[in-house]
Amino acid sequence: MSPMSRKQTLQSSAASDLAAPDQAGDQNLTFEQAYRELEQIVEQLERGDLPLEESLALHARGQRLAALCAAQLDQAELKVRSVASS
Repeated sequence: MSPMSRKQTLQSSAASDLAAPDQAGDQNLTFEQAYRELEQIVEQLERGDLPLEESLALHARGQRLAALCAAQLDQAELKVRSVASS
């Protein structure tokens, strides 16, 4: 394997690790933890200095975290409405 191919394989592997679904672990994140990680991902992506594969992996992770935050906010809203209507 050429040095360049090895480097690309390692970068791709690292990017896959970042994007690897940890759905069980994600479900244990509080809203604040998920939101904080999402903010960090946005900052990294906005810098624009990451390799494409890593950017794609972080984007996928950010999508999952955003969905998790949205679901937790929906649950909180339902609780508030339930309490308010009691």
